[in-house]
Amino acid sequence: MSNYDLDDLRSELDDYAKPKKTVSRTPREERIIAGFEDILRFVDEHHREPQHGETHDIFERLYAVRLDRLRASAECSGLLKDMDPKGLLTSAFSVAQENRVLLDDDALLAELDMDFRDTDISRLTHVKPRQERNAAEEIAQRVVCEDFKKFRPLFLTIQSELNAGLRATVNCKDKAEIQVGQFFILFGQKAYIAEVGEIFSNNHDRKDARLRVIFDNGTQNNMLMTSLQRALYKDDASRRITEPNLGPLFSGEKESQDTESGVIYVLRSKSGHPDIQKNQHILHKIGVTSGSVEKRIADAKNDPTFLLADVEVVATYKLSNINRVKLENIIHKFFEHARLDIEIKDRFGKPVVPREWYLVPLFVIDEAVDRIKSGAILTSQYDVSLGQIIDLE
Repeated sequence: MSNYDLDDLRSELDDYAKPKKTVSRTPREERIIAGFEDILRFVDEHHREPQHGETHDIFERLYAVRLDRLRASAECSGLLKDMDPKGLLTSAFSVAQENRVLLDDDALLAELDMDFRDTDISRLTHVKPRQERNAAEEIAQRVVCEDFKKFRPLFLTIQSELNAGLRATVNCKDKAEIQVGQFFILFGQKAYIAEVGEIFSNNHDRKDARLRVIFDNGTQNNMLMTSLQRALYKDDASRRITEPNLGPLFSGEKESQDTESGVIYVLRSKSGHPDIQKNQHILHKIGVTSGSVEKRIADAKNDPTFLLADVEVVATYKLSNINRVKLENIIHKFFEHARLDIEIKDRFGKPVVPREWYLVPLFVIDEAVDRIKSGAILTSQYDVSLGQIIDLE
């Protein structure tokens, strides 16, 4: 063998014996690469990029967030360019707006407890089960309710009925059945189910639907039914507001098994006070008693409740099978905005503000009693500016 052949062989052997250069990666870079490899595996398996949105698997949504962050980082793009034959880091990827209604990227990261303070793209350290997310995120994406004026009377009526004892609140820790027209208390606010969309099966084979939920602060949320159920479950103070239960307030004719409970009375004052005299034709006291009305008003001129003046009875309505306190609360709440604002002094010079006098015509009181009999009072409101009862529905 010639010297030339030996030299060539030695050169080739020397090259072969040289150790290959190794690339040293920081732990942060290793995590970035590992995270991108997860995305590549997803694309290979599903033949599409990971997508955002409530309807997608939680890990797919995580990959979508991760990919967005990688694309936004020049450092990450430079690190991963040799691993990106599909061009994922340079492709334009737009997310449909409707898929972001309930939970934005930051909320998702918070849900997954991902910490990007030390690294732009970090590994998933631990994942809470979806039902254990912070329930406040479920209602975070509220917007202004543009037609709230038509819902506001409903919330006022609900509060009046709660105060009067016509409705109650019950615990809703179980997965509540959601229906149109229901009211809930969620994170201290009343929520009204205004609309329930078409029922469908979600990724977990559970029945779901898109809701329109109106809140008493004038906002709304088009959230999923399962999202509302989770929020109700996570809020320790959440409550469902029951349907009203008036019961037989009045009986047109007293039956043998009925027990007369008392009388609604309507009085007019004979006071000489100028403010009372000028409104005498519409100023009435509305009360409920279990005894005799005549006995109740016998000492009116010495009682601040009766404006320290004699009164005349202008109407009475007998009651059967009724909780008198509950009924009186209904009436007073119904006419609350028409209450007389006046202060008088009793026999000892102490100021007193009577609470049961209302600037309401007698014919309106008659109509209110008829609506109580039929139960229509629940969907009615007294409009002070019009001087009449209006329907809310």
